[in-house]
Amino acid sequence: MSNPIKSIIVGTAGHIDHGKSTLIEALTGTHPDRLEEEKRRGITIDLGFAFLEDQGVRYGFVDVPGHERFVKNMLAGASGIDLVLLVIAADELIKPQTREHFDICRLLGVQRGVIALTKSDLADSDTRELARLEIEEYVKGTFLATAPIVEVSAKTQQGLAELKKALREAAGEISAKDTGRYFRLPIDRSFAVKGFGSVVTGTLFSGHVAVGDEVEILPSGKALRVRGLQTGGRSVERAEAGQRTAVNLAGIEHTAIQRGMVLSSRGRLRTTRRADVRLELLSGAAPLKHRAQVHFHSGTLETIGEVYLLGARQLEPGGNAQAQIRLKEEAVLLRGDRFIVRQFSPVVTIGGGVVLDPHARRFSAKDTGRAQFLATLEKGSREDILWAMAERNILGITAEEIIVRTGWIEAEIQATAKTLSGKNLVRTVSNEPLILIAAALFAEIGKKLLARVERFHKENPLLPGVTREELRASLGRRVRQETFAAAVQMLLEQKKITLQGEFIKKAGTEITLAPEELRAREQITQAFAKAGLAVPSVKEVLAQLKIETARAEKLLQILLREKVLVRVSADLIFHRDALDALSGLLAQYKKSKGDRIGVPAFKELTGITRKYAIPLLEYLDRQRQTRRAGDERVIL
Repeated sequence: MSNPIKSIIVGTAGHIDHGKSTLIEALTGTHPDRLEEEKRRGITIDLGFAFLEDQGVRYGFVDVPGHERFVKNMLAGASGIDLVLLVIAADELIKPQTREHFDICRLLGVQRGVIALTKSDLADSDTRELARLEIEEYVKGTFLATAPIVEVSAKTQQGLAELKKALREAAGEISAKDTGRYFRLPIDRSFAVKGFGSVVTGTLFSGHVAVGDEVEILPSGKALRVRGLQTGGRSVERAEAGQRTAVNLAGIEHTAIQRGMVLSSRGRLRTTRRADVRLELLSGAAPLKHRAQVHFHSGTLETIGEVYLLGARQLEPGGNAQAQIRLKEEAVLLRGDRFIVRQFSPVVTIGGGVVLDPHARRFSAKDTGRAQFLATLEKGSREDILWAMAERNILGITAEEIIVRTGWIEAEIQATAKTLSGKNLVRTVSNEPLILIAAALFAEIGKKLLARVERFHKENPLLPGVTREELRASLGRRVRQETFAAAVQMLLEQKKITLQGEFIKKAGTEITLAPEELRAREQITQAFAKAGLAVPSVKEVLAQLKIETARAEKLLQILLREKVLVRVSADLIFHRDALDALSGLLAQYKKSKGDRIGVPAFKELTGITRKYAIPLLEYLDRQRQTRRAGDERVIL
């Protein structure tokens, strides 16, 4: 069985006219400049691409512009690269765009690279040696400190074999990307191909995608189908993380797609306009003030952002700080994503950093726990992070919310939640959908529920308990329905409460009536019992009692719950014995006179007026003892 091809994205970096595009053409046989203007002017304006397969490694070269005016296009290409090919001309050495490109790669977290000393045929040995010394001094203490410096000439082919060897060695130190994560592809360009329709390209950040898959384009959320795929210039059935990928899409015009949009797994990612970050300012930048505007670059997106520094009014050159960035446009960000910021005017790169919370709460100086929370997001374990998220969200946190903030897959969330549950740090209040809440917060909700049940008993001694809905409403909107249900179940299991129909009461609580209440209860019962079917109004009965109306009404409710009395209509209540007797009269009538009875016959049978007859017949219909048939009832 052959070993799978390893895909590596190589980003070129360096000053204009230092030979980046020419070097890529010498390595791959493909000139990456694709625009007529680029070919005419001899400079790379937009991103160029070329591919090389060498000894089990497929390199996707992203040739980025070197001219200062086109650095924003360079940023779109730099995102997602695995290693940088830093190109420095032997006859010119390190120039301004060399420094800016190098800073960008460092801020984006690139860990590997190779340095190509191009145009070596134009410099003598002393000049080349001087160039080496200057480069070694420049990269000292950086991720390129031990990177090989390879002298090459695209014109004479000198050093190309050595450069390929250096690239292979660097590629060998890069771990394969995890294809099991959710699919995400930031789009760097879109175009139409005759006979195929819309095509987008980008570096596949994470996961995988296959022909026939349904995907989502953000920020619109529009569902699309993958009609075809290419990687490395070849048609494939599946593309994986780390590959330069072209996606043929069905269901959208290419003119509706812009650089900065993202293709993703359906329903997994969300856009944001507010992110908490760790921001680093370059040592050569000017101080950055609180609420300064910047150009924000992440993935292939460029937009305007406003920087809110946490706990400071100004960030000094070379410093770093927690900050919140509010974006003018929607962005797809996840925890751990890298970004670059450029000065608003003049537009130069001044810093960058890493996203900590992509769906951050609005900045507030009163949020004293934010700094510690962000520190946990930055350096904590997966268990630490999930616990911190649960503690900070009083409503609890869903799997969907965890995914859009972290990019974790469901299996990781389930395993982490299980670990935290075993340590009694979080509580799962629902499995479908998964909802987690901090265990301490859940216990506090249980205490509040029990306290409110106890208070209800104290304030309403004549009622058996509080209804489930009334108890739920007493907690307000700060408790989810699922959390409430789980807390009630916990209290039931702990035998602290009991259920009696729709009522929740404290375990062991019984209604105890005072002597005057017992007498009033008996008076109510007898008043309806003696009346038979010609009952008095409730108001008349309660008015005869020697206790206040509020207590009298609660006694009436007790008798209704115990079914001693039965409410037939809004205004009429009957004793159950009277209704049982009525059932017996109907049975006798059916036996002697047939199973049909009209209103006049019913009045004659019961000796009551129409005032009582109609509500009673409607009650009998509801009880399925009779069924209306025109102006008559059928006795069932």
